[in-house]
Amino acid sequence: MVKQRILPTPGIWSFTVPVNAAAGALLGYMVGSANGAPFTGLLIGALFAGALAYVLVEHVSARRTGRLIGAAATALVGVIVAGLPGLVFGALVGLILSWFAYWVGLGLYRAGLPSYATMGEVMWHNSYRLICGLIFFFLIAPIVVVIPLSFNAQDFFTFTPEMLALDPAGYSLKHYQDFFTNPDWTRPLKNSFIIAPMATLLAVSFGTLAAIGLSQSHVPGRRAIMVVLISPMIVPLIISATGIFFFYSQLGNWMENNLGMSRDLVGYIKVILAHAALGIPFVIITVTATLVGFDRSLTRASASLGAGPVRTFFKVQMPLILPGVISGALFAFITSFDEVVVVLFVGSAAQKTLPWQMFTGLREQISPTILAVATVLVFFSILLLTTVEFLRRRSERLRGITPT
Repeated sequence: MVKQRILPTPGIWSFTVPVNAAAGALLGYMVGSANGAPFTGLLIGALFAGALAYVLVEHVSARRTGRLIGAAATALVGVIVAGLPGLVFGALVGLILSWFAYWVGLGLYRAGLPSYATMGEVMWHNSYRLICGLIFFFLIAPIVVVIPLSFNAQDFFTFTPEMLALDPAGYSLKHYQDFFTNPDWTRPLKNSFIIAPMATLLAVSFGTLAAIGLSQSHVPGRRAIMVVLISPMIVPLIISATGIFFFYSQLGNWMENNLGMSRDLVGYIKVILAHAALGIPFVIITVTATLVGFDRSLTRASASLGAGPVRTFFKVQMPLILPGVISGALFAFITSFDEVVVVLFVGSAAQKTLPWQMFTGLREQISPTILAVATVLVFFSILLLTTVEFLRRRSERLRGITPT
């Protein structure tokens, strides 16, 4: 039985209350600045946070109950000061302050560190975590702001007074309705779901074969070939788009004049091939990473039992590298679905994709529907990335590696 280490708890008046009061003063200063009384907010915030920390740490041992009490107390203050918006904001601030009170008062800031860690090491450990959290907030905040704006009842890209007051009249689903019913948006969405799967299929087929071939040690010049194949990831996209334009313009003329294909069909073929070329490097990298832990004796055993190369690939090799193949396919799909530069160079109005329409909506007309589209794409990307992470863990388990 493993004995849980008891963390040293700091003094309530010498450390816990002053630290929480400082945190409350910072929050109070920001709230007070927004209301034209920064120093009043600083004083009230310091007193409130210090008193809350003392009550919770000294008299409420159940942390979950204490956090609920802190959220309720701060929400009550918020609703008195600012009504319904103050209630919501106050509850969130209360949860943060009550969590911070227990984190400081119970010495949880030393969790994960050895008992002999010095104060400087403890400060650096928690400062590092704070810096990482701020970086994460800096990266994710612009995306999070877009989501509530997409429900704006007005055709604005800013929060209206009704939205800030949490008035239901300030929120609407009309931008989502426009996205799913307006032909200006449904047609590009349809094109994206035509081009991206086809480009992904080609990228997976060629990329998987290339990765398997380049994983063989007897292939001459495989390092140079690898560099060439992954170059679309390295070369600036505008340069790749320019080269693709000149190459596919000649190819398109040849297909129209000699094969009798329509211009729209040729346009789709050019965009699909261009996006496949951009997606192949992602498939090569993910499949190559999966093949690093592949046991070659399995293919030799399959061959010794009479299986041909094709049967060996589909029955032995493919099931083991399938997580890497699917991960590469998802990255190739995202690359094609989000790409706009190459489509502008190679495609025409008939091949207008969703990113192209979004770019047009920002450049030619400020359409708030872009916010709804962006929100849908954010959740779609989260779903795909969650799938990639699940497949990565599954691949590690199949190779006997503890998932990280």
